[in-house]
Order: sequence, then C-alpha cells, then structure tokens
Amino acid sequence: MRVLLLSDIHANLEALEACLAVAPKCDSIVNLGDIVGYGASPNEVTERSQRLGGLVVRGNHDKACSGLTDPKDFNPLAGLAVLWTRDHLTPENANWLRLLPQGPVQIDGLPDVQFVHGSPLDEDEYVVTEADASQPLLTTPVPVTFFGHTHIQGVVKSRPGGNDFLRPEYRTVGQREHCEFALEQGSSYLVNPGSVGQPRDGDWRAAFAVFDSSARAVTLYRVPYNLKGAQDRIVAANLPRRLANRLAAGR
Repeated sequence: MRVLLLSDIHANLEALEACLAVAPKCDSIVNLGDIVGYGASPNEVTERSQRLGGLVVRGNHDKACSGLTDPKDFNPLAGLAVLWTRDHLTPENANWLRLLPQGPVQIDGLPDVQFVHGSPLDEDEYVVTEADASQPLLTTPVPVTFFGHTHIQGVVKSRPGGNDFLRPEYRTVGQREHCEFALEQGSSYLVNPGSVGQPRDGDWRAAFAVFDSSARAVTLYRVPYNLKGAQDRIVAANLPRRLANRLAAGR
C-alpha cells in the first residue's frame, strides 16, 4: 500500500495544489491536521481536503479555528490568524473541521502504523528534539507513527541508548526534490512529512511524503510553489504581513 501524507497545510492553497500536482499515485491519503490557520484560503483548502477524502486527523489550529478550543494559549500572531479564520470560515466548513477525529488513528491494512497530529501520547505535544521523541518511542506499541505539528520534515529512529533524528539532505532550495528512508524491521520510528503550507525548517518549499508499506520505505518531498500568490492572498486579506514574509524564509 502506498499512502500520501499531507500535514500542516495552514490554508495555503498554492502550496497544496503544487504538492498534489506532483505526488505519485497512491492507494490512500492521510492528512495529519492543521488544515487551516495562518493562510488566507481556509475555505478553499478545507473543501479541497474534503474532496481528496482519505483519513484526516484534527490539528490544534483546526480545533481553535472551528471553536473547539480558545486561542488564548496561541502566540499573538497565531491567535490573530485564528480569529480571522473563524470570521471567514463557512458554517459548513467550520463544522467539518469540528468533527475531525483526534489522533492517533489507524487505517485498515496497516496494523503497525498510526497517524497523529502532535505526539501519540498527546495530540498537542511538540516532538522537536530527540529527547521529545524518547517517551513516545519507548511507550507506543505501534512501531511507525506519522506526525506533524512541528513543521519540520524528518525521521526519528529509535536505537539502544538513544535516538537518531534523520533529516533529508537536499541539494537545492528551488527545485523539486525527494529523499528516501528505509524503515528497518525491529526499530520504532516517528516520521514527520513536513508542512505543506508553512515550513519552519529553513526551506520555503512545500513538503509532503509517501509511505510504501510493501517496500517499508518513506520518501520525503520538497516542491516549489507559487509563493508570491500565497503571499499576495495574505496581504489582500489584511492578515498580518509577517505571515506573508515568513513564508519566503521557511520559518
């Protein structure tokens, strides 16, 4: 089975369409949450996500933007974007986001794989460092977990005495590229496909991944997209200009 993994689109329609245009044919799609927030196309991205089908788990921005949680715990920039998104989401799209399931969840045919937004122990927890990954890797019985939330593309592999945080090595900053990681039997993994619409690892390109269960391999992708188009939408929507500027830096 081949699974297309999308995460943290954050209402960036241009980035989403760029990823879908080059993604290989897959048997299933899993969206790891944060469909909305930050970007200026919340309805378009929510409706596109619905049409794609597959499995979708909720993210913290999905909860806040649909009214399930209070944005008071967000930083000021994120909180402003949440309030803007609440005002612009249609009632139908807000309700769809509100009903998304909490991770971790699984899909038929992949008993050793699970999907979550943050951590398998807490849907809102950030897994950024090797230390952050230790408890989930030690206590989660499922050997492979796909997660988002951090917007940092990479693979965490368990090993005796510690963990290895493996990041893809790309040669450019403006072309389409991919990097493959083999997942060894007997090891546990946390895999982040990266953020489609709001990367924070210093690479402005949209990110996604494909998991091939037969080959037991994950391919991570980076894709250039219409960055200026996404920025112009943010500015035209009167969202904070910083949200547009930071897209170019991948921060």
